[in-house]
Parts: sequence; C-alpha cells; structure tokens
Amino acid sequence: MEREGRAVGAASGDLVTIGEFARSSRLSAKALRRYDELGLLRPALVDPVNGYRYYDPAQVEGARLVAWLRRIGMPLNRIGRVVALDAGAAAVEIRAYWARVEAETAARRDLAMYLVDHLSVEGRTMARMPDNAENTGSSGSAGAGAGALAIRCAALTDIGVARTANQDAAFAGPRLLAVADGFGEGGAEASAAAIEALKPSTWGREGALSAADLLNALEDTADSAARAVREAVAPCAAPDGSGTTLTAMLWTGSRLGLVHIGDSRAYLLRGGELFRITHDHSLVQLMIDDGSLSPEEAASHPAPALLLKALVGEARPAAVPVASRPDVRLREAQAGDRYLLCSDGLSTVVDTADLRAAVVTADDPQEAVRRLVDLAREAGGPDNVACVVADVVVEE
Repeated sequence: MEREGRAVGAASGDLVTIGEFARSSRLSAKALRRYDELGLLRPALVDPVNGYRYYDPAQVEGARLVAWLRRIGMPLNRIGRVVALDAGAAAVEIRAYWARVEAETAARRDLAMYLVDHLSVEGRTMARMPDNAENTGSSGSAGAGAGALAIRCAALTDIGVARTANQDAAFAGPRLLAVADGFGEGGAEASAAAIEALKPSTWGREGALSAADLLNALEDTADSAARAVREAVAPCAAPDGSGTTLTAMLWTGSRLGLVHIGDSRAYLLRGGELFRITHDHSLVQLMIDDGSLSPEEAASHPAPALLLKALVGEARPAAVPVASRPDVRLREAQAGDRYLLCSDGLSTVVDTADLRAAVVTADDPQEAVRRLVDLAREAGGPDNVACVVADVVVEE
C-alpha cells in the first residue's frame, strides 16, 4: 500500500495516487480498491504496467458521498444506483431509503415495547401464583367473569366515479379484516393475492393465540403476502411496476395483530374519539413528518400517491428478499371498540371529521361501510374505494 501511494507515473498528469486520494477523501486505500472492484468508484487511470490506480481530484465529492452513504447503512448495490443519479434525483432516493429505515426502526421499537410490557405482566403474574397453582385460563381470554369477545364486521368496495376498473380489495371475516389497494398493470391481481394469502396462516386453528404465537403468525403472514404478490404479478410486462398496499388485522380473541404497508389506513373509534393507528408509507407523509410540508399543503401535493413502501413484484424471475417489509404490531382490544380499515380512495377525499361522524353514528358495520362509500362518491369518487368496519362485542 505504501509503495503504491508513493509511485507517481509520468502518465498520470494532474491525477493523484491512491494514497493521496485516500487522504483527501477520508477513505482508506483498502476501501477505494473495494469500491473499484464493485464499480462504485472507478479510478481515472490504472497503469497498464504496474496496476497502480490514479484518481482525478474532481472525484473527491463522489468518494465522500459513497462514504457518507455507507455511514447511514445503505447497501452497496443501492449506493451504486444513487451515485449514478443527478443531485436532485439522488436526494429523492436517499430520502426514500431513510424513510424505510425509520419505518422499520419504528416497527421494531413498537414490538420491543410490547415484549417489555408483555413479559413484565407475565413476570408479575407468575410471582403471585402459588407454587402448586395451575393456570387453567387460556391466553388471550377476556378474563374471569367476563364474556368472550368477538367481532361483528362488514366490507365493501366500490369502483368510484372516475375509474373504469376496480383494483381495490376488501375482506371481513371472524378472524381477518383486510383492505388492499392495487396499482399498475397487475394491481387487481396483487390486491386479491395479498388478502388471499392471509387466510390460511391464522384460520387453521381454533381458539386464541398466545402473544408469542401471534407474533410468529404476523411475520409469517407478512412473508406470505409479499410472496403471493410477487407470484401474482410475475406475468406482467413490468412486474416491479405492479403491486398493492395492505392493511390487515388478525383477530385472536382479545388481541388484534396489525399488518400494514403503504397508504391504506386503519382507525380506531374508542370513547367517541377516532384515532389513526397506522402511518402512511408515502413521500407526502415523510415530508409532513420532517416539517417540509404542512398537512394542509399535503392535500394539494402533485404526487400524493407516491409510495415509499408497498408489496411489489420483481423485475427478475428469481425469488429475492423483499426490501420493504410490512409493519407488524399487536393491539389489545376492548368491548365497544370500532375499527375502520380503508384505502386512500376514502381517506384522501373525505376529511377526518366526516369519517368520524359516519363511523360514530352508524348503527352497525353494514350501515357504516355503505355511508363511507357514499361519502367518497359524493366527494367526486376519483379513485376506487375499499373499507372494512368491525365492532368488538361481548358474545352472548
């Protein structure tokens, strides 16, 4: 390495040696050789006789960009795409990458906090139990003296006013609530496949799942849905341009497991207040989060549907890991809760106050979904609409 750093060939002209370039770019010569091998940062000249590498000083900014991207954890293959872009496009790509990192970190944080709470409760319960006591209660039950919980639900989709085909899908059953908003050539197939993939993973057994089993089921469900979408859109001319959002809840008796990716949404009505319990994986939401766009400005953004995460196909036929995994988390249910799941064909055209009014005043889920679809159509119906409403009730 030292000899290569000192050797300056006459043919190099204004170029600098790898040693000098390493010092100015704050990269090691070893890293520079590695980036050359990967095609991320090619030398301006390689001596054909001794193989020494020479760099143009103008390459320093590019080298520093590679180093900075490595420091934020970006994979090398993605760095290769970023450094080939102009500055504006590279900024958009970096923002999209970091949004995914933050979303995945938030999902892991939520899971970690749930595990802390769950294990703390289990520890206190075990400490109170006599040594010869037998725990006869089933995990996820409503508790001694309380009736078992169940859900009453309804689903509805609508083509809308402006579209000629419906790519949204919705499902409401005793153990699954789901909406999916397809896009691209294979959008209808993608949304249907994502929901269909959820059904076998959880409904194969009766009774409540433990927290540990439910967490495993959620992970399996996310993988199954992603795989099903890839297979459904594989025949498309551009499979990576087709896909779907997915917002689903798996019911286990007292807990709801949430699987979410994209900009479809889930809301909870509790105590008369409507809370959004999902976070949009969209460029507009990212700009709201970082303060560069106000919620009011977001309503008129030219690209409101630009997704940062979704279930999509792959350009290559070989199966590869999905870069964007859905968020998964657990929620405790209470009797009297009402949940709304919907595609953005509803949430982007009907304001939250009207959503709340429709959800609060409807006597049952069937009436609620009809009212919600009517509201979307009255607002112009520019997109397909899918919605699910579910009530948590005490079984008689």
